[in-house]
Amino acid sequence: MTTQALAAPRRMADWARRAPLLPALLFMIVVTQLPFVATLVISFLQWNALDPKGRGFAGLDNYATVIVDPDLRSSVLSTIVLTVSVVLVSLVLGLGLALLLDKKFRGRGAVRTMLIAPFLVVPVAAALLWKHVLFNPEYGLFNGVLTWIWGLFGGATPPQPDWISSMPKIAIEASLVWQWTPFMMLILLAGLQSRPMDAIEAAKMDGATGWQVFRYLTLPHLRQYLELGGLLGSIYIVQNFDAVFTITSGGLGTANLPYTIYQTFFQAHDYGQASAAGVVVVIASIIIATFALRVVSSLLRNEVQS
Repeated sequence: MTTQALAAPRRMADWARRAPLLPALLFMIVVTQLPFVATLVISFLQWNALDPKGRGFAGLDNYATVIVDPDLRSSVLSTIVLTVSVVLVSLVLGLGLALLLDKKFRGRGAVRTMLIAPFLVVPVAAALLWKHVLFNPEYGLFNGVLTWIWGLFGGATPPQPDWISSMPKIAIEASLVWQWTPFMMLILLAGLQSRPMDAIEAAKMDGATGWQVFRYLTLPHLRQYLELGGLLGSIYIVQNFDAVFTITSGGLGTANLPYTIYQTFFQAHDYGQASAAGVVVVIASIIIATFALRVVSSLLRNEVQS
């Protein structure tokens, strides 16, 4: 029997295994890739709904505007600051909580469930919770606690700060940190529970302190898990729209790039400019996702080797 005759049934078997995946692949292409291609095409057009006669090919002008326009540059800077601050604080808090949950104590399962709960809240609902339940200057929890503390010390007029107006960026960052710390905690807790305990026990028997074990054994082991959490968190926060729109509506210098795209598209009706900015966000997300996938692949290789 020839090689081609043997290869034909093998190819048919391969296609038989792939056939169930084809509907999902087609659905993904229709839902994700075709809209992106359409967005990419529009990004090269001069297309403003308020000026229908001025439609035409713009080349790279829309992308140049993304770089040159001061409002867009400000939104890019706000996006970077928001992403870096939220990811770093979430990682530090998540690491602390993971170290706590790595120890055995009564009620650990209940504590872990309660700590995970913020990540399960719908993003818009989480932003509304912080805006009205916590930050509201009239009936918010923060001002209620201040009033109670002020009353304990006999103050006549308790302070009633408007948290969102006085520190708008911190208000958004606090909401996102509250929601993303559980995610970081889960990733780092998985890393802690995969540590080589024999090396840790040997270090303790040799007289290593708890800090030395953490510094020289635990932290190097968690490096890739920290990278993975930071990269996955960055992918989401770079594209975050819910918190900015709900808490400040992009005012007070908090407009990030996704919110600026929303304004450009739905308020200024400049479809070409909004599409160019959207493509920039997608490219940034792809770059971050590429690094994330490399970290995941490295983790999987290490698990297989061990």
